[in-house]
Formats: sequence, C-alpha cells, structure tokens
Amino acid sequence: MYAMISDAQRNEEKMLRKYHGLVNEDMGEPDGVMISDGSGFPKKGEDPAGVSGQYCGSLGKAENCQVGVFAAYASPEGYAFSDKRLSVPEVWSDDEHPKKREKTKFPEDIAFKTKPRLAAEMFEKIMNEGIIPVRFAEADPICGGSDDFRRAAEAYPEITYFLQITSDTLCRLRQPGTGTETYRYRQENRSEKVIARGEKSPVRVDGLAKGLHDVFRYRRTVSEGSEGPVGYGSAKRQVILSRSGLPERTVRLVMERTPDRKRYRYHIGNAPPGTRLPTFVRLSGIRRAIEQCFGETKSGLGTDHCEVRKYPGRNHHMLTCMPAHFFLWHLRIRPGGKKLRSLLCHSLGYCSESFCRSGVMMRRRLSFLSGRRRSEIIGLICRIGKRKQGFIRVNFRCRVKRRHLCRPENRKALLSDHSSDEIRVSR
Repeated sequence: MYAMISDAQRNEEKMLRKYHGLVNEDMGEPDGVMISDGSGFPKKGEDPAGVSGQYCGSLGKAENCQVGVFAAYASPEGYAFSDKRLSVPEVWSDDEHPKKREKTKFPEDIAFKTKPRLAAEMFEKIMNEGIIPVRFAEADPICGGSDDFRRAAEAYPEITYFLQITSDTLCRLRQPGTGTETYRYRQENRSEKVIARGEKSPVRVDGLAKGLHDVFRYRRTVSEGSEGPVGYGSAKRQVILSRSGLPERTVRLVMERTPDRKRYRYHIGNAPPGTRLPTFVRLSGIRRAIEQCFGETKSGLGTDHCEVRKYPGRNHHMLTCMPAHFFLWHLRIRPGGKKLRSLLCHSLGYCSESFCRSGVMMRRRLSFLSGRRRSEIIGLICRIGKRKQGFIRVNFRCRVKRRHLCRPENRKALLSDHSSDEIRVSR
C-alpha cells in the first residue's frame, strides 16, 4: 500500500485536467468563485516531507506540522477542491536538510515559496487552462494582504477579487496630495514621492470600522452556523490603500461586525463602484465553502491522517482525496443511498432527528447554492424522512434536469412539481 502511494508513477497534470473537466461539467457556472486558503496537518515526528515548527491553523498555535495551500471552486451548483500545494518551510532549503530532502524524494525544482505565491501560481494555472469558468476570486487574510495574489488576480480583467485582510491594514478615505522631494545619496541626486504637508496620516481599518455609526450598517445573514444563522452588521466604503504612507490602489472596503460587537471581519474588492452591498455579503458567505471542504475531507477521507513520509506519497494522497470528495458530493444528492438523510443533514450541520421533529428551515443553510439545487437537497431529506417517520408533510416545487441527480425512473417519484416552492415540515 505504501509503495503504491509513494512510488507509483502518475501523470498528475493529466489527472488534474480530467478532474477539472468533471468539476466544470457538474458545477461550472459563469459566476463561479475560486477560493484560496491554507490548512495545517499536525505531525508528531520530523521525518515527513515539509514538516517543521510553524503555525497550524487547525490547532491555533505554532506546532510541528505540514501546511498545505489549497484552491477550491464554488458555484450555485456546489463546491469542490481544484488544486493543492505543499508549503515547504524555509529551513528545508538550507544546507542542513539535503539528506532529508533526498530521503523524502523532494523534487529538485521545489524550493521555499510564500503561501501567497503558491496561491497565485495555482490561480494563474487554473485561469490559463480555461477549463473551469471563474468570475470571482477570494482568499484568506494571508493571501489577501499580499501583493503577489492581488497582482495575479488583477492580471485578468474579467476577475473581480474579494479578499479578506487583517485589522492593521492602513487606508485613506480620500486621495491625499503628493509632491516630490529631492535628496542626495552617495554623491547622487535622487527624488522620491512624498505626502504633501498638512495631510492626515492613514488610519487602520479596525479604527475606521469601530468609529462607524450603526446607521450605516445593514444586518445581513451571511451563513448558517451550528447554533443558528450567522448574521453580521455590514457596511462598505471606498478607500485608498496605503503602503509606506503613500496611496496605492482604490478598492471597496467591506466591514462586518457580529451583533455582540466582539468580532470584526474586513474584506477588500476591486468591484465596480456601483456594486451593491448584497453582492459582497454573498461572496463573504461563499468563502465558507472551502472550510466545508477541509472539514469533510479531514473527517471523511483522512487528509490529516496521511502516514507516508515521502513527498510523492503525500502529493498522491492529496490528489486522490480531491476527486474522492467530489465523488462523495454526488453520493449526497443521489437518492437511495445508505443513510442518505443522515449524511445530508450531517453535511449541512443539522441532526436529522432535530430537523424532522423541530421543523428547522434549512434554506438559509444552503444560501450559497442555487434555488434549484437547494430544493433538490431539502426535498430528498424531507421525502426520505416522510417515508421513514410517517409524520412529515412536504409541499415544494423542484424542476430538475441534471442527469446525475437520479435515474429517470426514480425522478418522477422523488421530485414532484407542486404549487409551492416552500418547505413546510410539521407533525
């Protein structure tokens, strides 16, 4: 088994192209979103490829672990991984690790690269392939605060990015006056751009958010959590990012705050000035799709239990888990599967029994999916519950034409066309 995973030769580029074609066939939409984020995998020893003492997001602290950078694709039809990279620590590139690199069969062309650089390379590769349609690009604060990923997204005029940033990002509300200052350095006259006298200093985005009056905030439900709807008070402003005190680029700043005023989130985007706030709120909720991918692959496919030490084995393991997760997505929407109702409810964060008996409405939970796919999934859950429990009444409208949802002979029996598209669950 270990030899097959670690030493077997595979054409990874051909496998990824084939996999991207399947994702496009099933989930491809013109307004698709490409999401970049990192995930850590704790390790006990120091022999596996790329292991070092570094920050592990799953543990919330610095620990001995592997760190991977991933790209996921999300659309109204679903979500799936699209590519992966292993973040090689800088210590693995020094002179003390040649034997360890040889032992783990590290490719010679792989060297230390920052996480934003790896995310930018994956994004550029997917865009240049042209297989998966992408309209929006999202990233975590590490990639969102880097120029590498921003420049990669700005290189494609059709892409609108929506990137999460840290609270210490500096910005201005208006364009400051600038001038040129001449100075002498090593017997040479040089000049540099400076801010005009009398201009105010840039402010941090957290200070701007906390000083914003509540009248400018709009309450929006971003997604569903384990304890109910996750709502944020959202506001947007056009700001000018500042670097070294100088103005940089004009972006749309979206500030989100929880109702208890304890947590804030900040995003920047290059959307046109007329873009409305609900569009940004929808993109903020879609970013949860890659977190769903991490949780489902770690709990169901063992991405965090890879016991091989060589780089090819680790790479093959992740490459196998990506289409396996895509396959499990089909099992969740395919009727007749074993414990389908429990699988679907578990994937959506609800207990099947509590859903059936308390009448919890699940439409908001699937807010990032299209209305058609949302009705398909909820309808399957409710109909299986009706057959097993005998006390659920369901009225909904769902027209389905996707061939992978169910067989033709079962489609009419499972998905009816009634007068209402609302789900009503009662005893």
